[in-house]
Amino acid sequence: MTRTGTAAGLHADLLEKLGRQIADGDLVEGQVLRLEELESHFAVSRTVAREAVRVLESMGMVTSRRRVGVTVEPRSRWNVYDPMIIRWRLAGIDREAQLRSLSELRTGIEPVAARYAAGRATPEQCGRLTGAVMDMAVHGRSGDLQAYLDADILFHRTLLEASGNEMLAAHADVVAEVLTGRTLHGLMPARPEQAAIRLHADVAQAVQSGDAAAAHRAMTEIISEAAEAMLPD
Repeated sequence: MTRTGTAAGLHADLLEKLGRQIADGDLVEGQVLRLEELESHFAVSRTVAREAVRVLESMGMVTSRRRVGVTVEPRSRWNVYDPMIIRWRLAGIDREAQLRSLSELRTGIEPVAARYAAGRATPEQCGRLTGAVMDMAVHGRSGDLQAYLDADILFHRTLLEASGNEMLAAHADVVAEVLTGRTLHGLMPARPEQAAIRLHADVAQAVQSGDAAAAHRAMTEIISEAAEAMLPD
């Protein structure tokens, strides 16, 4: 491993540990950390500690001030759309609240994107949607959840892009984290539900045929089905 690779690995490891601790509340709002303490506790260099803090600061999770140190910020300051924060919250004690928030967000975004896509999708995007559904069907039957996930992410990313609205399309990484977290944390059945795959096919067909109402309706059902599967009553 090169020196650069080692430093990158140490930085990623420290960032993951600190991010998870803040997301889980082990490092509480207002708590002050010092670079020398991070160096000693995690056995990393000052450069690695500073880089990890810089990334956390860009997410709004901490602020760093000379002669004060690194202060953990309240959740209201976090960039809650950051995919890494979503990942940490899904992996920790805040999973249920994060899933609920994300499901509600998706309800307000993806059906709207589907409605617009029905009038704006290009032939190439329609082809990608159909191809993704076919792959979901194949991998769902075989039980290859990683391949199924890849196809599912492609479907939703393409749909958001096909809306023709860059603000809606910007949520693609957020949706990808939701789908990834569902698989990673065992919230997917061993064999994906055929009804869910059919709904994806319904969206693809509605988009291709220009039926905005049907696209909106089927996408709403997809998100409702996913929320019911992931969240307790």
